[in-house]
Amino acid sequence: MSGRTMRLQVLLFYVVFRLSSVLGQVSYSIPEEMPSGSLVGAIAQDLGLDVKRLKSGQARVFTGDSAGYIELNKDRGVLIIKDRIDRETTCRQTTPCALHFQIILENPMEFYSITVEITDINDNPPTFEKNEVSFKISESAVIGSKFVLDRAIDLDVGKNGLQKYELKPADNFVLKRESQADDGTEKVEMILQKPLDREKDELISLVLTAFDGGDPQMSGTIRILITVLDVNDNAPIFTQSTYTATVFENAPVGTVVTKVTASDADHGTNGKIRYSIANSLHQAHLLFQINEDSGEIRLTGNIDYENARNYHINIRASDDGGLTDSCKVIVEVVDINDNKPTINIMSKSNMISENSKPSTVVAMMNVQDPDSNENGKVSCFINDNTPLTIMLTSNNFYSLVTDSVLDREIASQYNITVTCSDEGVPSLSSSVTLTLQISDVNDNAPVFESSSYEAYIVENNTPGLSVFTVRARDADWNQNARVSYILEDSSVNGVAVSSYVSVSADSGVIHAVRSFDYEQIKDFHFRVKAQDGGSPPLSSNVTVKILIQDQNDNPPQVLYPVQTGGSLVAEMVPRSADVGYLVTKVVAVDVDSGQNAWLSYKLQKATDRALFEVGLQNGEIRTIRQVTDKDAVKQRLSVIVEDNGQPSRSATVIVNVVVADSFPEVLSEFTDFTQDKEYNDNLTFYLVLALAVVSFLFITCLVVIISVKIYRWRQSRIMCHSNLPVIPYYPPRYSDTLGTGTLQHVYNYEVCRTTDSRKSDCKFGGAGSQNVLIMDPSSTGTMQRIQSEKSILDEPDSPLEISDVNDNAPVFESSSYEAYIVENNTPGLSVFTVRARDADWNQNARVSYILEDSSVNGVPVSSYVSISADSGVIHAVRSFDYEQIKDFHFRVKAQDGGSPPLSSNVTVKILIQDQNDNPPQVLYPVQTGGSLVAEMVPRSADVGYLVTKVVAVDVDSGQNAWLSYKLQKATDRALFEVGLQNGEIRTIRQVTDKDAVKQRLSVIVEDNGQPSRSAAVIVNVVVADSFPEVLSEFTDFAQDKEYNDNLTFYLVLALAVVSFLFITCLVVIISVKIYRWRQSRIMCHSNLPVIPYYPPRYSDTLGTGTLQHVYNYEVCRTTDSRKSDCKFGGAGSQNVLIMDPSSTGTMQRIQSEKSILDEPDSPLEISDVNDNAPVFESSSYEAYIVENNTPGLSVFTVRARDADWNQNARVSYILEDSSVNGVPVSSYVSISADSGVIHAVRSFDYEQIKDFHFRVKAQDGGSPPLSSNVTVKILIQDQNDNPPQVLYPVQTGGSLVAEMVPRSADVGYLVTKVVAVDVDSGQNAWLSYKLQKATDRALFEVGLQNGEIRTIRQVTDKDAVKQRLSVIVEDNGQPSRSATVIVNVVVADSFPEVLSEFTDFTQDKEYNDNLTFYLVLALAVVSFLFITCLVVIISVKIYRWRQSRIMCHSNLPVIPYYPPRYSDTLGTGTLQHVYNYEVCRTTDSRKSDCKFGGAGSQNVLIMDPSSTGTMQRMQSEKSILDEPDSPLEVRNV
Repeated sequence: MSGRTMRLQVLLFYVVFRLSSVLGQVSYSIPEEMPSGSLVGAIAQDLGLDVKRLKSGQARVFTGDSAGYIELNKDRGVLIIKDRIDRETTCRQTTPCALHFQIILENPMEFYSITVEITDINDNPPTFEKNEVSFKISESAVIGSKFVLDRAIDLDVGKNGLQKYELKPADNFVLKRESQADDGTEKVEMILQKPLDREKDELISLVLTAFDGGDPQMSGTIRILITVLDVNDNAPIFTQSTYTATVFENAPVGTVVTKVTASDADHGTNGKIRYSIANSLHQAHLLFQINEDSGEIRLTGNIDYENARNYHINIRASDDGGLTDSCKVIVEVVDINDNKPTINIMSKSNMISENSKPSTVVAMMNVQDPDSNENGKVSCFINDNTPLTIMLTSNNFYSLVTDSVLDREIASQYNITVTCSDEGVPSLSSSVTLTLQISDVNDNAPVFESSSYEAYIVENNTPGLSVFTVRARDADWNQNARVSYILEDSSVNGVAVSSYVSVSADSGVIHAVRSFDYEQIKDFHFRVKAQDGGSPPLSSNVTVKILIQDQNDNPPQVLYPVQTGGSLVAEMVPRSADVGYLVTKVVAVDVDSGQNAWLSYKLQKATDRALFEVGLQNGEIRTIRQVTDKDAVKQRLSVIVEDNGQPSRSATVIVNVVVADSFPEVLSEFTDFTQDKEYNDNLTFYLVLALAVVSFLFITCLVVIISVKIYRWRQSRIMCHSNLPVIPYYPPRYSDTLGTGTLQHVYNYEVCRTTDSRKSDCKFGGAGSQNVLIMDPSSTGTMQRIQSEKSILDEPDSPLEISDVNDNAPVFESSSYEAYIVENNTPGLSVFTVRARDADWNQNARVSYILEDSSVNGVPVSSYVSISADSGVIHAVRSFDYEQIKDFHFRVKAQDGGSPPLSSNVTVKILIQDQNDNPPQVLYPVQTGGSLVAEMVPRSADVGYLVTKVVAVDVDSGQNAWLSYKLQKATDRALFEVGLQNGEIRTIRQVTDKDAVKQRLSVIVEDNGQPSRSAAVIVNVVVADSFPEVLSEFTDFAQDKEYNDNLTFYLVLALAVVSFLFITCLVVIISVKIYRWRQSRIMCHSNLPVIPYYPPRYSDTLGTGTLQHVYNYEVCRTTDSRKSDCKFGGAGSQNVLIMDPSSTGTMQRIQSEKSILDEPDSPLEISDVNDNAPVFESSSYEAYIVENNTPGLSVFTVRARDADWNQNARVSYILEDSSVNGVPVSSYVSISADSGVIHAVRSFDYEQIKDFHFRVKAQDGGSPPLSSNVTVKILIQDQNDNPPQVLYPVQTGGSLVAEMVPRSADVGYLVTKVVAVDVDSGQNAWLSYKLQKATDRALFEVGLQNGEIRTIRQVTDKDAVKQRLSVIVEDNGQPSRSATVIVNVVVADSFPEVLSEFTDFTQDKEYNDNLTFYLVLALAVVSFLFITCLVVIISVKIYRWRQSRIMCHSNLPVIPYYPPRYSDTLGTGTLQHVYNYEVCRTTDSRKSDCKFGGAGSQNVLIMDPSSTGTMQRMQSEKSILDEPDSPLEVRNV
């Protein structure tokens, strides 16, 4: 580390020292060269902080620009070595050597100064710059002459530094050490103590050794070679012993620093002086250079005031005679302002609450300027227009604090620029910009858009209908601005308003809960509260008034005359009554309102309509002619009372009128006037009785038919082995000799259908069709088709029309397509739509889409996708898996309907998108049931000991495959930790003898998908030093739960299988019993041969039928039909059906034709041009749908109108291509092209998507078509479809984890807290907690809102050790959903107290044992029954076999005879053998035998009387006259 950094640390030390009185300071001392990870000190304990505070405060180490040698372990609260520390590199010769840094804490912001002193170890020996040095000394040198030696350098300090020198041999010279007070160094000189004799020793070799004081002691040597010269009696002498000079730190290389001068009294070569620089501690000889002749010192390197403020240079002057002198040059470095202030952000808050008080600390920073004096003085300021200020807390430490109240609604973010400048000339500055987000506080209540609302709803509405939407806005943000709507409690007519309406918590949509009745309630009002999601929540409310609108849902009620069954009351009219005589008045009321209650009266039926009339408005019944003696005494009038609603409703009243002059005259006639009731009652009884009898007979017939079928089949089995002949006899099928019915007998009308037809044989009827069916009375065949033709001469001056030729192939809208589909899709899902257009007309322009044959991974592409031939919609045939196939492509061909057809093709590429559908797979440790494999940890294991590593993979891709590892459960959580990214399990403290031998860790491996998937792995750890130590404890390590669970599962499976086999056997036995009983009836009670009698099925000898052999294809029709056999019709058709009374056949077709001459002076008709585009009724639409809807549900209807006419005004609706969350919108909704009804394609989930929008295009049928579009927004409404999820306590089978409550616990003692969440929204996510069951209900209670379990009385010694609580967590939805969690509680003061009771705390051993017992018992019983059934079946088989042996030895032969199945000799039918299809119809139909119809079909059925074949399908052709200006068409005659 440079000297600049060292001085910065020293400066920082003094700054922090000044702050220590306020913030506190902790000092540690450690030796250098400690390995990485070594402990420095327990900082949390020494600062008096909790380890949790370090984690919650996000504690970290701040070192400024210095290197980070020390790091903080927040989990343990200790400081440890991060990188090896070399004191000599860090501090050089500075003592003491210390590292200074700060511990920064957030929330609230705090910092503590830490000093770590680095003590020296003897790791550096003394060294000389040169290995050898030479001197030339004259033999005349006087005693005491000095010779300056190079000093040794030892980087260590203190006693480990340089301590002494030793010169050997010491015959002529001794050492002298002279300390230099100015820089603390010393000068080493060699003093001549004995004259030299050149004749004796011309060359002298000495060794100078330097020793330090360390342990062990280290040394360094240099060799001194002395050449003894001839006489030289004067040594050089410097003019000054010390020189001083100054130089600017930015002085360029070559600058003259100073000049030294020495003189020598000798002459000649002995008086020539040479200057040189001796080595120094600061390496000055590398920065400075001296001219050896002139003594001028120049700068040879770059000097920096911040690295060294002065330099001490030792200059040596020597003559050629070997005599020397030395002096010191002190060079002072002058500082200039060359360093900007450095701003170090120690701590900052990126976000601050808007309700923070003034003077809240936002950021702390340290500002350093290594320059000196004025150049190093720094002042800081911030930009204006911010509610903050910067304060100097201590030397070079600044705090950014608030100075006014914050309001997020005014400003949600501030960009604060802190600028720091020094006072040098010119001034240097630096700046840093901080972004401060203002977090929201719930200080604004929601505000409704209106002070009150009024909405209308028509009565008899569907419950759940959306009535109105209230909206409120909240100026806050995020959750605080999330508005929930709540229906305030109130009542309407004494009934809670919630039984009338409900409000969607999220959208504010008000729904009708019930169907309203205007006659019961006309209006009501209630209050809706808008509440935000803040804590505490703020709210406002609004009044909503609902007005019910009347519908015509009530028929009129007749008040008079009163209708009573069997009543003899009647109105009397004298025979002398004149015209206008008031007989009576019908009085009726309608409880509806407005025009729905306006009543009118009409006479519906009457015995004599010419006698009475009813007043239209008043209901008065009057005579309209003179009553005569011929009028019947009994008159019955049926009056209908009708209201004026749409549609109208009515009521009917019977008015009995007696025409008589006196009451006795009436009696003889009137006794049975109204006595139809008994008759009606009897009729009803007999009808019900007849229905019951016919139903019984029908069911009996079915049973008999099935029985006969079985019997016949069984008989054939018997007859095949008989030796007696079978003589069949068939009654003939007689023809109808009378010819009075539409179908005379059910023998002769046969419709035979092909088994090899690729399409239906016939297709009847269509709207607007002019095709009819004509039956020829003289025909013995079936039907003919005659086409109606209208002569072209009926349309004079027809224009010439250019017919189209198929000369244009379809052209795709794009040269290639690319579509995306998410894996695990539903088969049949719409993926994409390709479109091609053909410039031709009519049939030539009709495009069909075909999937070209190709393969994907060797599989036909048709098994992957299909395409709609008409629309070009591509559907997924299968569910795709991204892990198996990531993309594929295929080709689609567009082919027109011309002859010959033209086509083009396009490539479609399908890309599969990955879903997080695969959980992680744990590779190690391998999980095996009942395995005793465990990882062993020695008791001597230190902190950070690697126990094992969990290895897992995820076959998904991208972030779905990023894995994280977490410790879910552990026997001792304080002993182990799991690496979040690498899965390494390490110890986090020293293992002790108190730690349990058996440790069980549950590690959860979770991926990063949405939603995430996880896998859990159990790691068994043994704390022991040897394996034998483990065996005694480890035998029951693995739980028996898995074994019990597996046993239970297989027992249940076995029970189910055996039960199924048992029931199957019972059914088989019963069937065999019935069969054998019937066999015994046939075989055992007859001594005569069996001669079956079957009627033959004669062939068609005339060859006039469609099938010559009618064994199995028969359609039998009624012999008593009063209407036509077939009736064909369609909307707008001009075809009629005429029945000829004289005909014994069926029908004739006569076309009604209207001549153009019937309309004289026809007006000129203006033809339409497509000049108007469709116009939507609204510029945009918004629709709501409740989640979890049924796919295919109608969501909304868009409508557009076109002012044009006919085809130009025909509007088609098209869903424009767009995507929602990367998925085509067509996989969300579809639209009916004709009606504009939008349907939901899928079931929506509010938790996945809350709303989406798309565009609908309305396009007319003109050429070219015109279009317009509109935006539709779909809002998903939340349902309560997710139950609460309990996060804590985690429920695991067989777990022994329990909460411990001391017996000294007082009232209100917090046992634990149940933590749960609900992924729904609004009130559906509000949770409440209730205690469902408890061992002792008087001991515990659960907080309704917070889930805290507390004691409600003092715990006593009488309370059971084991307490089991069942807590139910319920949400606030309608209907509500819930989850249950079991909480185990132990009442004890210590864990050993629990062990004796706790071994079976949560083990359902008794339950498992009982379940196993009963399952085994059930299995044994069912197995016994099954074996018994097998024995019975085998016994019956043996018995029947023996019986058959007896029966087969009969002496009566059975000769079976079967009629052959004749082939079709003529070969004119589509089926030669018609054995299998029979359709029989009623013989007593009151309606037509067949009624065929289909909207828009132009296909008819033609029957040729001369044909011996089947049926033909021909297309009806519409006359050229139906299309004005049609071209001339020539028909073949």
